[in-house]
Amino acid sequence: MSEHIVVERHGAVQTIRMNRPDKKNAITRAMYGAMAKALTDGDADPAVRCHLILGVPGAFSAGNDMADFMVVAMGGDGGTEVFDFLVALARAAKPIVSAADGIAVGIGTTIHFHCDMTFATPRTMFHTPFVDLGIVPEAGSTLIAPALLGTQASFALLALGEPFSAERAKAAGLIYEVVAEEELESRAMAAATSIAAKPPEALKLSRDLMRGNRDALVERIKEEGRLFTARLKSDETKQALMAFMSRKKG
Repeated sequence: MSEHIVVERHGAVQTIRMNRPDKKNAITRAMYGAMAKALTDGDADPAVRCHLILGVPGAFSAGNDMADFMVVAMGGDGGTEVFDFLVALARAAKPIVSAADGIAVGIGTTIHFHCDMTFATPRTMFHTPFVDLGIVPEAGSTLIAPALLGTQASFALLALGEPFSAERAKAAGLIYEVVAEEELESRAMAAATSIAAKPPEALKLSRDLMRGNRDALVERIKEEGRLFTARLKSDETKQALMAFMSRKKG
């Protein structure tokens, strides 16, 4: 488990909070592993009826931890934690609500494609600079986004790397509602609690019908993952990552 993932129970709602504010919730392999376990354990627990994924004020997530990126780029082992989390997310048997405030970069954006309801504050900015870093989108977003947002909005978000404001994300269908910062977590918890109170079997059947077969999504996650890992070891990506790291230090 990771000290930067806090898992709590509020009645039938399990909260999974990324809590690494000093790094704007950049997600490490250990954090991915802890979140995968929380989702899997919660799905297996009859007392849990809904998951709620949270960040911290000002930062849902800045995306993948750059140190982990560099390890793979330099030929190291990337482990299975990221893939385990993405599959747990894609195959989650129980509804997922998320609440985003501030920074939502990379996986900080694509995670919401898997959520049944997402709430965000007006200052939240969704940004996926995959191509700018020489890599490809992940989390099955290349399959989900075109169906959800349409081809051109998906291209703008995932390929062009154009940031989406909360209002634009709502208009596109990426999130459900824009709420004030001071109301974000209470509004998301109220939604999760309401979901958890529904007849569970009827809710599961209805949700499964809407989400469809998950096998194709998992296969897309695998395909994206293979390309993502290969790209991390490419000269193009190494140069882009080094330039990014230099800008951060400057």
